Amino acid sequence: MSDMESLYQLRLARYTTALRNGTPDCVPIRPFVAEFTARYAGYTVQEVTHDYELAFAAARKCAADFDWDAVVGNMVYVWTGLTQAIGLTYYGVPGVDLPASTGFQYREPAPEAAFMKSDEYDALIADPTGYLLNTWLPRVAADVAPIGSPSTMRNNLSFLKGGMAMLQYFTAFGDQAARLRAESGTVSAIAGILKAPFDILADKLRGYVGLTMDMIEQPDKVLAACEALMPHLLHVARTSADPTCQVPIGFWMHRGCVPFISPAQFRSHYWPTLKPIIEDLWREGHQTLFYAEGDWNAHLDSFAELPEGSIVFHVDRADIFEAHRKIGDRFCLSGGIPNVLLSYGSEQEVRDCCRKVLDGVARNGGYILDASAIMQDDTKPENLRALTDFAREHGVYSQVHASPARTAALPDESSVQAGSPPPGVCIPWETRRAEMGPISGDEAIVRRIWEQIDALGNMYIWQVLLSF
Repeated sequence: MSDMESLYQLRLARYTTALRNGTPDCVPIRPFVAEFTARYAGYTVQEVTHDYELAFAAARKCAADFDWDAVVGNMVYVWTGLTQAIGLTYYGVPGVDLPASTGFQYREPAPEAAFMKSDEYDALIADPTGYLLNTWLPRVAADVAPIGSPSTMRNNLSFLKGGMAMLQYFTAFGDQAARLRAESGTVSAIAGILKAPFDILADKLRGYVGLTMDMIEQPDKVLAACEALMPHLLHVARTSADPTCQVPIGFWMHRGCVPFISPAQFRSHYWPTLKPIIEDLWREGHQTLFYAEGDWNAHLDSFAELPEGSIVFHVDRADIFEAHRKIGDRFCLSGGIPNVLLSYGSEQEVRDCCRKVLDGVARNGGYILDASAIMQDDTKPENLRALTDFAREHGVYSQVHASPARTAALPDESSVQAGSPPPGVCIPWETRRAEMGPISGDEAIVRRIWEQIDALGNMYIWQVLLSF
């Protein structure tokens, strides 16, 4: 075994032990560094946002130069080369719509221009995939022609270029993970993506203001839509997750916390349509990283209802010490080092903060060091170096306790709306088979290949919704 592979295995064991709320040899360091990598590697924000190969190179340079255990292969995740190929209208692109030094921006439309109209819940509930392809995508992508209108070359190219670009980009992450492992012994921190059904409505369909009104005027429709989205979001998380169940699924939490919705709305809509997804994933052995952007401490009691070890809770603006008191015995925590401190504080202030957090939440393991939120290009390299060095010096455990192995059981299939294509499907084989007539050879082969390729089309539309 090479020295770099030995280092990788050491870091992987350290990281996964902490993820399972165990005590590794020392506190793992897993910084979610985005535009910071551009500044450190000598690129502009525009370069790493528009050219993912440069973003990959910047992430590898940071991983090689800092003593970190795990990173994301590209935390500047929205590749604007792809969004522009599709013609997505809801992003401001560095160097195009924005200064070259500004990170990409999501531009939420005015309530009256929401991408989903208030009277379209029934259509979404009946067939979520069909609604996204036929109604939502033409509204968010300038080149996609609405159903019933004449097709165009630009419409056709948006799917051709978009689909090929997505496969190229996603495939490149495999090589990036292999290079991080071979060149710096660094673990890829997460795999897969999940968002809550309620957040999908608030982020990309009705918008926050529209959904706020719907929670007053038609809350039953909102709940039914969340329930209809559940099996599809579970499918995306499951099929994009780490097949070895070592690293967690990234779950980006947006508009379900105080003050966006009330505690009653959280209990009636957000939590009952999210909790079963997390439980199903855990029954398959997949942890979920709750990347709790904002302050979610008001909901810690609800999170404590989840099976022990099923999540990793990342603390942003909440009180990490309260989180540790309430759920630290059940789940690993990460984060808690304020971004403003890493950007504008002194190295000594960073060390003092790290000492306070390590002493307060990491004494018995189950903690991963990271900033409170994703780091952009205002983070000072010297402060990130101070964080790293302090953790290596003061985050060492005197005793190491191995985490027990865990046996996973497969869950039952989630139900879907009657007549709606199941998760992962655009056009069911039964529909295609009825169109084909007699098959002279092995029908099982024809069906298998049809379903594999159809699943790629399904992946395309749901990944546009979740990832881009």
